[in-house]
Amino acid sequence: MSNIYKSRKYVFLFLAPAFLFIIIYLYYPFLVNIYGSFRQIKNLGTYGTKWNDPLYENYLKLITDPVVRTSLKNTLIMIAATIIGQVGIALFLALLVDNIGRGTQFFRTVYFFPIVISATALGLLFNLIFLYDKGMLNQFLELLGRKTLTDWKSEDLALVSMMIPVVWQYVGFYFVILETGLNNISQELYESAAIDGATRLQRVFHISIPLLRNVICTCMTLGVTGALKVFDLPWTMFPKGMPLKKTFLTGTYMYYQTMEAKNVDYGATLAVLIVVLGVILSRVTRAVFKESEDI
Repeated sequence: MSNIYKSRKYVFLFLAPAFLFIIIYLYYPFLVNIYGSFRQIKNLGTYGTKWNDPLYENYLKLITDPVVRTSLKNTLIMIAATIIGQVGIALFLALLVDNIGRGTQFFRTVYFFPIVISATALGLLFNLIFLYDKGMLNQFLELLGRKTLTDWKSEDLALVSMMIPVVWQYVGFYFVILETGLNNISQELYESAAIDGATRLQRVFHISIPLLRNVICTCMTLGVTGALKVFDLPWTMFPKGMPLKKTFLTGTYMYYQTMEAKNVDYGATLAVLIVVLGVILSRVTRAVFKESEDI
């Protein structure tokens, strides 16, 4: 039996089920999706009646579709909000929690709590908060002396109103990752720095953050790719890109074209766009925030 563990040829035997699962449920659907982007498909579960004429019709439509440009712009803003808001705030909170003596478990639970709530439930909750009339936020502003009500779902404020709950929901996810990275840093480094006279702030900037470089890079990559796919909470708060199709993201616009407008072939094309953007942006992110092999 010991020869089984020494021979590498048996590794493929154990990897085969997982590899087969990935092929069936990931790569095969993706290839079918690419195939569908060149066909005329109006109903899910079918391969369409005929090829597009010209074949690249849907990809040409991507270039000329103004809503695609809007969704790409909003998605780029969402990526910036993810990097600055989600990862940035999570890093700040993780450093704070790591430097307190008591109550760390309480803060870990509180910060992680939003991620366990259904995104649809959060969307309904924030819909009540941002209601124009009798919404919690407008009522609070009235208590402070505000005379006029604010329409938080207006064309000017809709994007901000959508991104605030998205950022708030996933801060806890990145907080847990960064907090785990901080826990893996040896306390001897901090003790040695303290003996040498380093202040707590100096220890953060010269020990904690440099040694978290690879973890931060991972969080950035997850944030960028996640911003491309975010769907449920924005769709619950702003269905069909309301108002005036100004709040569409790449994920919500793909869903709208597939499920609402019944343009399944165009929805497949948008899905291909999302995958291509995800690969490119993740590569760019890893190049900009390059992981260090010395850590």
